[in-house]
Amino acid sequence: QVQLVESGGGLVQAGGSLRLSCAASGRTSSTAVMAWFRQAPGKEREFVAAFRYSNKNAYYGDTVKGRFTISTDNAKNMVLLQMNSLKAEDTAVYYCGIAVNYRGGYYLRTIYDYWGQGTQVTVSS
Repeated sequence: QVQLVESGGGLVQAGGSLRLSCAASGRTSSTAVMAWFRQAPGKEREFVAAFRYSNKNAYYGDTVKGRFTISTDNAKNMVLLQMNSLKAEDTAVYYCGIAVNYRGGYYLRTIYDYWGQGTQVTVSS
């Protein structure tokens, strides 16, 4: 089993920055991909960013490319999301997820085996 705990959310003005953290514990040695998704009220959970450990590649959703950066702190079993130039439309609950048996489709929420409880990000315009 794997447990994920997100933190770092909050209220920020448009144009500002936030850094989200996701701490993983438990059986994390088989982690293939760690990712961030977000879900706004009344909308589907949307892919934000992913990090694939085998090739150390990072992937981003079109709406956040150039503004958000995903990174990992392996010593602390954490994945980070640096969010810059925030917009009102970035307001959502942000979730981190882990995929163990990765076979492609990092942008699909269905491939992730474990999820955290989410952290709220609110951007005021």
